Amino acid sequence: MLVAVGLSLDAFAIAVSCGITIKPVRLRDALTIAVFFGWFQALMPVLGWLAGTGLRGFITGIDHWVAFVLLTAVGGKMIYESFPNPDSKPAADPRNFLILLMLAVATSIDALAVGIGLSFIKVAIIRPAIIIGAVTFGLSFLGVYIGIKVGRLLKRKVELAGGLILILIGIKILIEHRP
Repeated sequence: MLVAVGLSLDAFAIAVSCGITIKPVRLRDALTIAVFFGWFQALMPVLGWLAGTGLRGFITGIDHWVAFVLLTAVGGKMIYESFPNPDSKPAADPRNFLILLMLAVATSIDALAVGIGLSFIKVAIIRPAIIIGAVTFGLSFLGVYIGIKVGRLLKRKVELAGGLILILIGIKILIEHRP
């Protein structure tokens, strides 16, 4: 569940931004955003797990380090992105199919890396993928409406929290590894 929350927080942050950008927000808009983000967040760990399963035989002695490095890299990236960027451009309309598709893929790349890490520590992927997708769906749906109410203040803090959670999970895997 912690992995699901950690992974979904970047999608949640983008959903908050969508809530800020879309005027007026309709139920259909919030559902569409949530479905896209939830679906891709569920699909990407499965793809990563399949890729990682094929590589498992090559790196079984360092699998815990690989999971740690992947989670730490993704978490670090999220933390870095949580700080303001003066060069950022105004947000595009997330109701546009191609833009929504790019946002969904971009926010789920970290889930691909997590799927690879989960394959290295031999975790069955279906249940985590469903949980990740469902949590992302729920938080993204909620995020659109929070974006309307809270605005820009919350976005950066959510990305920071998500990054910290992923790094802590990586540390936990490293500490609990038993050869």
